[in-house]
Amino acid sequence: MDIYDELGVTKVINGAATLTQFGGSLMPPDVLAAMAQAAQHFVDIDELQRKVGERIAAWTHNEAAYVSSGAAAGLALSTAACIAGLDPEKRSRLPYTDGMRNEVIVQKRGVVGYAFAIRQAGGRLVEIGTEQGTTDDEMEAAITDRTAAVFYFYNPARMPGQVPLERGVEIAHSAGVPVIVDAAAQIPPVDSLWWFTHAGADLALFSGGKGLRGPQSSGLILGRKDLIEACAFNASPRPFIGRPMKVGKEELVGLMTAVRLYLDLDHDALMQTYEDQVQTVIDAFTHHAHIEARRSFPSEAGQPMPRAEVIFDEQSLGISRDEILAQLRAGNPSIVVAAAGAHGVFINPQTLTLGQEMIIVDRIQQIVGG
Repeated sequence: MDIYDELGVTKVINGAATLTQFGGSLMPPDVLAAMAQAAQHFVDIDELQRKVGERIAAWTHNEAAYVSSGAAAGLALSTAACIAGLDPEKRSRLPYTDGMRNEVIVQKRGVVGYAFAIRQAGGRLVEIGTEQGTTDDEMEAAITDRTAAVFYFYNPARMPGQVPLERGVEIAHSAGVPVIVDAAAQIPPVDSLWWFTHAGADLALFSGGKGLRGPQSSGLILGRKDLIEACAFNASPRPFIGRPMKVGKEELVGLMTAVRLYLDLDHDALMQTYEDQVQTVIDAFTHHAHIEARRSFPSEAGQPMPRAEVIFDEQSLGISRDEILAQLRAGNPSIVVAAAGAHGVFINPQTLTLGQEMIIVDRIQQIVGG
């Protein structure tokens, strides 16, 4: 019996994605060991944060790095850095930003709920363009003396129609305005850890608990040294806007270890493992008259990795896709997969241990019969 059994909490096989709702990802043993080691001593958190940041920045070919308590916290701190900088008076006023440069430009096609973190720090969103896209002229016209930053939520599937990142950087920098990129789920590929900043983004944000497989309550801010210093200036342990976004010594060391492990991975071999798991699902349904299985690429976040898409002939099977999802979720163990279109599901190997793909296949076959 483990702690979840003792508490009566249902354990889940996660075939959906690195979703916060289900705990993000599973940490490797080396990350867990590093966190346990970090928990055995007191240290100065600012010193640890600085030295962890220096090491991660060097590994990822960036000027500087800061560990936040998740990507959303990283966005709030990045916004605070762009609005208040290293000004103690401005810092003390956040999130009340009247009279400051507090506008953050975002393309309407790129608006997502996570942008709430911008408002949380006192930023005022200025939406430009339409759902179909934005022109260079619209971005240029939106930048004023009240603009604190230009924000991109980066998902390759959402980028067509938007001003490309490199062009947006040119427009923003010509007006002396920094660019923040939320790339929380853009790992893989590994080179995302430097591609956005080398493309000119001033700050790039990542989840620590998704593809990096670090602590779920961690995030990573990479980019310009002066802005990283401003993130720290507005963050815990100081009693200002970032105080509720505290990062412990365990998460700092855990994420640093996770980054090193991720950089050292054989990424081709990892992708082949995912491909093999997807093919296992496809093969399992090859001869089923009323189920089609195929490879889907890229992932839900536009990452360059495969998923299996399983499509049900609901009429012939006599059961709806939604009822299949409900029965998967209600089983023991509980299984979560993502809906695909109107009649199918996606099975994502990124969050499955080897062999769990067949547990999902077996359960689906039990539910539909055959």
